[in-house]
Amino acid sequence: MSKRLRLYILLFLAAALLITAVLGPLLAPSDPYALHLRNANRPPSRTHIMGTDSLGRDIFSRFLHGARNSLALTTAMTLAVSLIGSVIGMASGYIGGFVNTVTMQIADSLLAFPAFVFAVAVAGILRPSIYHTVLALGIISWAKYARLTNGLVEEIRRSNYITQAKLGGARIPRLIAKYIMPNTLPYIVIMTTLDIGEMMITISTLSFIGLINPPPAPEWGNMIAESRNAMLLHPYKLFYPSLAIVFTVIVFNLLGDSLRDFLDPKDKGSS
Repeated sequence: MSKRLRLYILLFLAAALLITAVLGPLLAPSDPYALHLRNANRPPSRTHIMGTDSLGRDIFSRFLHGARNSLALTTAMTLAVSLIGSVIGMASGYIGGFVNTVTMQIADSLLAFPAFVFAVAVAGILRPSIYHTVLALGIISWAKYARLTNGLVEEIRRSNYITQAKLGGARIPRLIAKYIMPNTLPYIVIMTTLDIGEMMITISTLSFIGLINPPPAPEWGNMIAESRNAMLLHPYKLFYPSLAIVFTVIVFNLLGDSLRDFLDPKDKGSS
Protein backbone atom coordinates (compact mmCIF):
# COMPACT_ATOMS: atom_id res chain seq x y z
CA MET A 1 0.00 0.00 0.00
CA SER A 2 1.37 3.40 -0.99
CA LYS A 3 1.85 6.15 1.59
CA ARG A 4 -0.70 8.34 -0.18
CA LEU A 5 -3.40 5.64 -0.21
CA ARG A 6 -2.73 4.82 3.45
CA LEU A 7 -3.07 8.49 4.31
CA TYR A 8 -6.38 8.79 2.44
CA ILE A 9 -7.82 5.73 4.19
CA LEU A 10 -6.84 7.04 7.61
CA LEU A 11 -8.21 10.50 6.80
CA PHE A 12 -11.50 8.88 5.80
CA LEU A 13 -11.66 6.89 9.05
CA ALA A 14 -10.80 9.96 11.16
CA ALA A 15 -13.43 12.02 9.33
CA ALA A 16 -16.02 9.27 9.87
CA LEU A 17 -15.26 9.26 13.59
CA LEU A 18 -15.57 13.05 13.84
CA ILE A 19 -18.82 13.09 11.85
CA THR A 20 -20.21 10.42 14.16
CA ALA A 21 -19.22 12.54 17.15
CA VAL A 22 -20.97 15.61 15.74
CA LEU A 23 -24.10 13.90 14.40
CA GLY A 24 -24.30 11.10 16.96
CA PRO A 25 -27.15 12.56 19.04
CA LEU A 26 -29.18 13.12 15.87
CA LEU A 27 -28.70 9.49 14.81
CA ALA A 28 -29.56 7.99 18.20
CA PRO A 29 -32.80 5.95 18.00
CA SER A 30 -33.94 6.74 21.54
CA ASP A 31 -33.37 8.89 24.60
CA PRO A 32 -30.07 7.83 26.22
CA TYR A 33 -31.44 8.73 29.66
CA ALA A 34 -34.80 6.92 29.36
CA LEU A 35 -35.18 4.11 31.90
CA HIS A 36 -36.96 0.87 30.98
CA LEU A 37 -36.34 -1.51 33.84
CA ARG A 38 -38.33 -4.30 32.19
CA ASN A 39 -35.78 -4.30 29.36
CA ALA A 40 -32.72 -4.30 31.61
CA ASN A 41 -29.65 -6.31 30.57
CA ARG A 42 -31.04 -7.35 27.20
CA PRO A 43 -28.41 -8.70 24.76
CA PRO A 44 -28.00 -7.17 21.29
CA SER A 45 -31.12 -7.58 19.14
CA ARG A 46 -32.94 -5.91 16.28
CA THR A 47 -34.63 -3.52 18.69
CA HIS A 48 -31.44 -2.72 20.62
CA ILE A 49 -28.49 -3.45 18.34
CA MET A 50 -25.98 -3.03 21.19
CA GLY A 51 -28.27 -4.31 23.92
CA THR A 52 -29.42 -2.49 27.05
CA ASP A 53 -27.73 -1.70 30.34
CA SER A 54 -28.76 -2.53 33.91
CA LEU A 55 -31.36 0.26 33.87
CA GLY A 56 -32.84 -0.67 30.50
CA ARG A 57 -31.24 2.22 28.64
CA ASP A 58 -30.40 1.66 25.00
CA ILE A 59 -26.59 1.23 24.77
CA PHE A 60 -26.47 2.26 21.10
CA SER A 61 -28.11 5.60 21.88
CA ARG A 62 -25.78 6.18 24.80
CA PHE A 63 -22.85 5.16 22.61
CA LEU A 64 -23.72 7.77 19.96
CA HIS A 65 -24.28 10.52 22.54
CA GLY A 66 -21.07 9.47 24.23
CA ALA A 67 -19.17 9.97 20.98
CA ARG A 68 -19.82 13.69 21.22
CA ASN A 69 -18.90 13.84 24.90
CA SER A 70 -15.72 11.79 24.32
CA LEU A 71 -14.34 12.33 20.84
CA ALA A 72 -15.67 15.83 20.18
CA LEU A 73 -14.39 17.03 23.56
CA THR A 74 -11.02 15.37 22.93
CA THR A 75 -10.62 16.92 19.47
CA ALA A 76 -11.76 20.39 20.53
CA MET A 77 -9.48 20.31 23.56
CA THR A 78 -6.47 19.22 21.53
CA LEU A 79 -7.04 21.81 18.81
CA ALA A 80 -7.46 24.58 21.39
CA VAL A 81 -4.25 23.83 23.31
CA SER A 82 -2.41 23.31 20.03
CA LEU A 83 -3.42 26.76 18.80
CA ILE A 84 -2.70 28.52 22.08
CA GLY A 85 0.64 26.81 22.66
CA SER A 86 1.79 27.31 19.06
CA VAL A 87 0.99 31.02 19.11
CA ILE A 88 2.78 31.51 22.44
CA GLY A 89 5.82 29.53 21.32
CA MET A 90 5.98 31.25 17.95
CA ALA A 91 5.69 34.74 19.44
CA SER A 92 8.25 34.15 22.19
CA GLY A 93 10.65 32.47 19.77
CA TYR A 94 10.50 35.38 17.35
CA ILE A 95 10.79 38.06 20.06
CA GLY A 96 13.60 36.23 21.86
CA GLY A 97 15.52 37.67 24.80
CA PHE A 98 14.03 37.91 28.27
CA VAL A 99 10.46 37.21 27.11
CA ASN A 100 11.51 33.98 25.45
CA THR A 101 13.55 32.86 28.46
CA VAL A 102 10.69 33.39 30.92
CA THR A 103 8.08 31.80 28.65
CA MET A 104 10.16 28.68 28.06
CA GLN A 105 10.97 28.35 31.76
CA ILE A 106 7.24 28.36 32.49
CA ALA A 107 6.64 25.81 29.72
CA ASP A 108 9.43 23.55 31.00
CA SER A 109 8.04 23.76 34.54
CA LEU A 110 4.58 22.70 33.33
CA LEU A 111 6.03 19.85 31.27
CA ALA A 112 7.43 18.40 34.50
CA PHE A 113 3.86 17.72 35.75
CA PRO A 114 1.95 14.70 34.36
CA ALA A 115 -1.30 16.01 32.88
CA PHE A 116 -3.40 13.26 34.45
CA VAL A 117 -2.07 13.83 37.96
CA PHE A 118 -2.49 17.60 37.63
CA ALA A 119 -6.12 17.19 36.48
CA VAL A 120 -6.89 14.90 39.42
CA ALA A 121 -5.30 17.41 41.81
CA VAL A 122 -7.33 20.30 40.40
CA ALA A 123 -10.53 18.27 40.62
CA GLY A 124 -9.68 17.38 44.22
CA ILE A 125 -9.02 20.99 45.20
CA LEU A 126 -12.09 22.36 43.45
CA ARG A 127 -14.69 19.73 42.57
CA PRO A 128 -15.06 17.11 39.84
CA SER A 129 -16.54 18.74 36.73
CA ILE A 130 -15.87 18.90 33.04
CA TYR A 131 -14.95 22.60 33.26
CA HIS A 132 -12.33 22.14 35.96
CA THR A 133 -10.82 19.13 34.19
CA VAL A 134 -10.66 20.94 30.84
CA LEU A 135 -9.06 23.91 32.59
CA ALA A 136 -6.45 21.68 34.22
CA LEU A 137 -5.59 19.89 30.99
CA GLY A 138 -5.41 23.20 29.14
CA ILE A 139 -3.01 24.69 31.67
CA ILE A 140 -0.65 21.75 31.25
CA SER A 141 -1.00 20.74 27.61
CA TRP A 142 -0.15 24.00 25.81
CA ALA A 143 3.47 23.80 26.98
CA LYS A 144 4.53 21.00 24.62
CA TYR A 145 3.32 22.95 21.59
CA ALA A 146 5.00 26.11 22.83
CA ARG A 147 8.31 24.26 23.25
CA LEU A 148 8.03 22.69 19.79
CA THR A 149 7.21 25.88 17.88
CA ASN A 150 9.68 27.92 19.91
CA GLY A 151 12.58 25.71 18.89
CA LEU A 152 11.48 25.74 15.25
CA VAL A 153 11.06 29.52 15.14
CA GLU A 154 14.44 30.15 16.79
CA GLU A 155 16.08 27.94 14.15
CA ILE A 156 14.23 29.70 11.33
CA ARG A 157 14.94 33.16 12.76
CA ARG A 158 18.71 32.50 12.56
CA SER A 159 18.57 31.25 8.96
CA ASN A 160 20.09 33.14 6.04
CA TYR A 161 16.86 33.54 4.09
CA ILE A 162 15.21 35.36 7.03
CA THR A 163 18.18 37.74 7.20
CA GLN A 164 17.95 38.36 3.47
CA ALA A 165 14.20 38.92 3.69
CA LYS A 166 14.69 41.48 6.46
CA LEU A 167 17.35 43.29 4.41
CA GLY A 168 14.91 43.30 1.52
CA GLY A 169 12.37 45.18 3.65
CA ALA A 170 10.05 42.31 4.59
CA ARG A 171 7.95 43.10 7.65
CA ILE A 172 6.92 40.74 10.44
CA PRO A 173 3.51 39.72 8.96
CA ARG A 174 5.18 38.77 5.67
CA LEU A 175 7.95 36.88 7.45
CA ILE A 176 5.41 34.91 9.44
CA ALA A 177 3.15 34.18 6.47
CA LYS A 178 5.85 33.30 3.95
CA TYR A 179 8.63 31.73 5.99
CA ILE A 180 7.67 30.85 9.54
CA MET A 181 4.19 29.33 9.10
CA PRO A 182 5.04 27.03 6.14
CA ASN A 183 8.02 25.63 8.06
CA THR A 184 6.26 25.12 11.38
CA LEU A 185 2.71 24.15 10.41
CA PRO A 186 3.52 20.56 9.29
CA TYR A 187 5.09 19.77 12.67
CA ILE A 188 2.15 21.33 14.53
CA VAL A 189 -0.36 19.31 12.49
CA ILE A 190 1.55 16.07 13.07
CA MET A 191 1.89 16.65 16.81
CA THR A 192 -1.78 17.65 17.15
CA THR A 193 -2.96 14.53 15.35
CA LEU A 194 -0.79 12.27 17.49
CA ASP A 195 -1.91 14.08 20.62
CA ILE A 196 -5.61 13.37 19.96
CA GLY A 197 -5.06 9.71 20.84
CA GLU A 198 -3.18 10.59 24.02
CA MET A 199 -5.82 13.13 25.02
CA MET A 200 -8.56 10.56 24.36
CA ILE A 201 -6.94 8.13 26.80
CA THR A 202 -6.50 10.86 29.43
CA ILE A 203 -10.07 12.15 29.17
CA SER A 204 -11.57 8.64 29.09
CA THR A 205 -9.55 7.66 32.17
CA LEU A 206 -10.65 10.79 34.01
CA SER A 207 -14.24 10.04 33.03
CA PHE A 208 -13.81 6.44 34.20
CA ILE A 209 -12.98 7.64 37.72
CA GLY A 210 -15.83 10.17 37.66
CA LEU A 211 -14.03 13.47 37.09
CA ILE A 212 -15.73 14.31 33.77
CA ASN A 213 -19.45 14.09 33.01
CA PRO A 214 -20.45 11.98 36.03
CA PRO A 215 -23.28 9.47 35.54
CA PRO A 216 -25.87 9.35 34.11
CA ALA A 217 -24.25 11.43 31.35
CA PRO A 218 -23.31 9.13 28.44
CA GLU A 219 -19.57 9.07 27.85
CA TRP A 220 -17.36 6.20 26.76
CA GLY A 221 -15.27 6.24 29.94
CA ASN A 222 -18.42 6.37 32.08
CA MET A 223 -19.97 3.50 30.15
CA ILE A 224 -16.92 1.34 30.85
CA ALA A 225 -17.03 2.26 34.54
CA GLU A 226 -20.74 1.42 34.77
CA SER A 227 -20.22 -1.95 33.04
CA ARG A 228 -17.09 -3.23 34.74
CA ASN A 229 -18.98 -5.07 37.50
CA ALA A 230 -21.01 -7.02 34.91
CA MET A 231 -18.20 -7.74 32.47
CA LEU A 232 -18.47 -11.52 32.95
CA LEU A 233 -22.26 -11.77 32.73
CA HIS A 234 -22.82 -9.06 30.09
CA PRO A 235 -19.52 -8.43 28.28
CA TYR A 236 -21.23 -6.60 25.40
CA LYS A 237 -21.76 -3.59 27.69
CA LEU A 238 -18.01 -3.19 28.05
CA PHE A 239 -17.09 -4.19 24.52
CA TYR A 240 -18.48 -1.31 22.46
CA PRO A 241 -17.13 1.74 24.35
CA SER A 242 -13.78 0.00 24.89
CA LEU A 243 -13.51 -0.84 21.19
CA ALA A 244 -14.43 2.74 20.27
CA ILE A 245 -11.65 4.19 22.43
CA VAL A 246 -9.04 1.72 21.16
CA PHE A 247 -10.08 2.22 17.53
CA THR A 248 -9.98 6.02 17.86
CA VAL A 249 -6.53 6.01 19.44
CA ILE A 250 -5.15 3.66 16.78
CA VAL A 251 -6.63 5.66 13.89
CA PHE A 252 -5.26 9.00 15.04
CA ASN A 253 -1.86 7.57 15.97
CA LEU A 254 -1.52 5.94 12.55
CA LEU A 255 -2.79 9.13 10.92
CA GLY A 256 -0.13 11.13 12.74
CA ASP A 257 2.55 8.74 11.51
CA SER A 258 1.25 8.97 7.94
CA LEU A 259 1.14 12.76 8.09
CA ARG A 260 4.71 12.77 9.37
CA ASP A 261 5.80 10.73 6.36
CA PHE A 262 3.81 12.93 4.01
CA LEU A 263 4.38 16.43 5.43
CA ASP A 264 7.77 16.36 7.12
CA PRO A 265 9.88 18.92 5.20
CA LYS A 266 13.12 17.20 6.27
CA ASP A 267 11.97 13.90 4.79
CA LYS A 268 11.06 15.64 1.55
CA GLY A 269 14.36 17.39 1.45
CA SER A 270 16.37 14.24 2.06
CA SER A 271 14.40 12.32 -0.53
